[in-house]
Amino acid sequence: MKDLVKKRGMERDFLIASSATSAEEIGNPVHPGTASRLAREGISTAGKYAVQLKRTDYDRYDSFLGMDQWNVRNMKRILGGDPENKVHLLLDFTGRPGEEIADPWYTGDFERTYADILEGCTGFLRQSEL
Repeated sequence: MKDLVKKRGMERDFLIASSATSAEEIGNPVHPGTASRLAREGISTAGKYAVQLKRTDYDRYDSFLGMDQWNVRNMKRILGGDPENKVHLLLDFTGRPGEEIADPWYTGDFERTYADILEGCTGFLRQSEL
């Protein structure tokens, strides 16, 4: 998402962050498969590591995008609910609402995951421009 926003010269219009909804990977760097796939697009993951979503993030951000229903449930639990309807599946902004992005940790398919996330981020950005 940061790369798409930067390429469109819209960096000042967005505050973008990624946070974990579980504690399993906190402090770990980006998975090597993800880092490799992003590097092919010229996207660096240097210095990036997993941080935990916090309840106070709800007031800081306009939207929260989950990869799957498990993410969405955990976000709502951590955030103390979703009274402003800010929490969504990423693919809800595509022609495939309700679908989940398969976790490459389990599938090993970083290509498909990248394509799905790119589609979701592009759809979200398109809707944000309206």
